[in-house]
Amino acid sequence: MGIQIGIHAVRQLGATVGLGALFVLCWSSGFIGAKLGAAEAPVTTVLMWRFLPLAVILSPFLRPRGAGRLAPRELLRQIAIGVLSQSGYLLSVYAAIGLGVSTGTTALIDGSQPLVIAALAGPLLGVAVRGRQWLGLGVGVLAVVLVTGADAAHPSTVAPPWAYGVPFLGMLCLVAATFLERRGAPLAPMRVLAIHCATSAVVFTGLALASGTAVPPAGGAFWLALAWLVLFATFGGYGLYWGLIRRLGVTTVNALMFLVPPVTGVWGAVMFGEPLTPVTVTGFALALCAVTLVSRAPRGIDLS
Repeated sequence: MGIQIGIHAVRQLGATVGLGALFVLCWSSGFIGAKLGAAEAPVTTVLMWRFLPLAVILSPFLRPRGAGRLAPRELLRQIAIGVLSQSGYLLSVYAAIGLGVSTGTTALIDGSQPLVIAALAGPLLGVAVRGRQWLGLGVGVLAVVLVTGADAAHPSTVAPPWAYGVPFLGMLCLVAATFLERRGAPLAPMRVLAIHCATSAVVFTGLALASGTAVPPAGGAFWLALAWLVLFATFGGYGLYWGLIRRLGVTTVNALMFLVPPVTGVWGAVMFGEPLTPVTVTGFALALCAVTLVSRAPRGIDLS
């Protein structure tokens, strides 16, 4: 019996590690896909045609067989989460990358959400944050400053200085969505994904129609970028994000987010020739140190 339990525990650990690694790769792929899409069409065009097919494909999950209707309050909460975690977050990511901010820098700024969550845990949950975690916050801020500064100062950079503030808006949207998600009862991940994608389809279709950017380009590169985003970023990254939150908890999943920037930075350097300087690498290393300091929740906080 003891051997069987041990084998089961090892398998569970292996599955968790595997899912975590897959999540990091898929979430990183979203930044790469955004770069590919931004080269072919306006942001609103890419996002409209990313979510319209998804809304259709996932529509059967809006009301699974044998499941009752969601209470209006819960449905509105899920719509709000979708607006924050998809519409607001992705619009800022795509806009920043389209303005010339490198994929690695964008990933680091957006991936700093665990630091913000740790800072907000006290005020929102009514407990104090440990000194070790405040130290982690400081190290994380230093990491973001170093990487952002190195990116902005590089000779190949075309992004205006104010563009580096855009990813912060997306990061704050994802932080708000994460806290809001923890306030309600858990739903099946595919049902959550269906609601969020339907919400994003409405938002981005409206924005594209209003801005006159609804017509997609005819080139095959555009549709290849969309296929990349749908398969890897949405089903892989976004689907695993909410699934792993339920499996592992917010703290652990947000710790995994700090692995995304180094992976994205290397990926962007290889695919697009983006700068990967010693200062940038140092910043990524500091970010990893920061997450080890803030990954443990203070006593009395249950973020899982």
